[in-house]
Formats: sequence, C-alpha cells, structure tokens
Amino acid sequence: MQTLTQRLANPTRFMALSGQLLPWISALAGVLIGVGLIMGFTAPLDYQQGHAAKIMYVHVPAAWLSMLGYAVVAASSFGLLVFRHPLADVSAKSAALVGAVFTFLCLVTGSLWGRPMWGAFWTWDPRLTSELILLFLYLGLIALRSSIEDEGLAANLTAVLGIVGIVILPVIRYSVYWNSIHQTPSVSRLGAPTIHPSLLWPLLLMAAGMLALFVVLHMKAMRNEILRRRVKALRLAEVQAAAGVAEAAEGRA
Repeated sequence: MQTLTQRLANPTRFMALSGQLLPWISALAGVLIGVGLIMGFTAPLDYQQGHAAKIMYVHVPAAWLSMLGYAVVAASSFGLLVFRHPLADVSAKSAALVGAVFTFLCLVTGSLWGRPMWGAFWTWDPRLTSELILLFLYLGLIALRSSIEDEGLAANLTAVLGIVGIVILPVIRYSVYWNSIHQTPSVSRLGAPTIHPSLLWPLLLMAAGMLALFVVLHMKAMRNEILRRRVKALRLAEVQAAAGVAEAAEGRA
C-alpha cells in the first residue's frame, strides 16, 4: 500500500487534494486570526510595555514561521537530493518565497516594536542580525534559481544551498543568550511559559491562524508552480512538434 507521501508524489493527485483542502484551511486561518486579533486587542496591557507589546501577536508567529519556512526548504531539498521526490523541488521553491515573506514581516514588526522599547528601529543584536541573515538566505535561494535557465541544475544547486543553510536555525534559536538585548523565549522554552494566560491564549491562536495561512500560501504557491511547469512543457511540446513538421516539409521538398 502506498503512503500518503507516495500518493501525493503524483502532481495530478496533489492538485486534486489541495483544491479540496484549500477552502477549508483558508477559512480556518481566517477564523483563527480574526479571533486571535480580537482577543489580543481586548487583552490586558502588558505592565511594562503597554500597547507596544500587542505587536507580538503578529511578530512572534511571523518569527516562528520564518524558521519553519526554512525547515520546509531544507526538508524538501533533502527529499529532492536523496529520494528524488517529484514534488520536492516544487515544495522547496514555494517555501522559499513564503518563508521570505514571513521573515520580512518578522523584521518589520520587530523594528516597530523595538523603536519604543530600545529607542531605535534597528540594532545589530545577535537575534536581529541572524534573522536578517535568514532573509538573505531566502533571497539567495530565489536569486540563484532565477539566474539558472536549466531547471534541473537550478533545483540541485538550490537544494544544496538549502541544506547547508539550515545551520542558521539553531543560531537564531540560541542567539538571544549571546549578549543579546532581545527578550529570551517566554513560550517556546523548557518548562511552563512565563507569559500570563490572558496574553498567551491570543498569541497561540494567532500562531495557529498564521500557521494555517502559511500552509495555504505554500499550497497555493506549489499549485502555481505545477501549473507553470505544465504550461512550459506544453509550449515546449508545441515548439518541438512545429519543428518536426517543418523538417518533414523540407524533406518532402
């Protein structure tokens, strides 16, 4: 019996299943984000940071998803190089685009949060710097792929870079302990979260909603990439067919 991964290796099956799931996951993302925002804006103010702390309901999930996005890139790259999974490269390419968006969102909201807290929009803090390097890695993957016309070669080279670049994830995770002014983890830590439940639940709802949004965007990007490759294959087939007809006509002449 085939596993789910093996069944989804067929692009046609993936398109059919994703088409059925997308409306439901999109609705779930909308509901969770909507409820999370309402709870976040009506939650008590942080006793130290006041209204500025409410940025965390977007900033923190975006930071988590920026790292998740690269983990998907690396895992998909591994699947391409080792198992030659037909959709691995599609997944890696799509995750790089989505991950770059969430990384950019993380940096922007972090700067807005840092201005009232630190007195500056940017400082070369280990956490901020490593997150910026992550954005550059995403952009490097996108640029490398765009600069190579041979899609097979581009897939293999970006897969190698995607796997090598995963070292940035533990750097980001532990950078807050390296003489950093960034707040240490209060949710993703050993032991119970240190954040108050009235602030924790909206944050978790927003994280769940943005995770669902990540899945939607990744799935949509994969569908678009599959369709792009199908159109390219059809155009190439038409060109080859036209060339064959022309050669046949010349032969008869």
